[in-house]
Amino acid sequence: MPYVRFIDRPTFRNPWAEFERIRQGLDELSRSYFEKGEGQSRANVYPALNIYEEADRLIVTAELPWVKAADLDLSIEGDTLTIQGKRERKPDESGVSYHRREIETGSFSRAIALPVKVDAEQVGARLANGMLTITLMKASAVTPRQIQVATE
Repeated sequence: MPYVRFIDRPTFRNPWAEFERIRQGLDELSRSYFEKGEGQSRANVYPALNIYEEADRLIVTAELPWVKAADLDLSIEGDTLTIQGKRERKPDESGVSYHRREIETGSFSRAIALPVKVDAEQVGARLANGMLTITLMKASAVTPRQIQVATE
């Protein structure tokens, strides 16, 4: 006849404890949001972007309305491309009353892990009509090459 020891039983877990932890986290998040104030900018403004690949290059496009080229800082380190900048509030907004405001103003920073190796010396960037286009040439090690077959 087997004996059941009381110490071998699993301890009782309160199923509501996890919900309480999540609620406290959400309370802290909302508190930090409202402490900054509605009129101040938030640091989590990320531009929407697309990344696509051609045979010899990688192209990154980012939506950056109202951003000036002078307010952008692009850098590449290893396999990471970083886009930093700030979007200023339009000067004629002083007496404006918004019904909806989804375009954020303030500083932003976005680090993108590049899917292929690129040549950091051959990078071009262009800002036109609120679209930033960054062209990164692939490193020679990952560029496809045609191999000629010799005949005898």
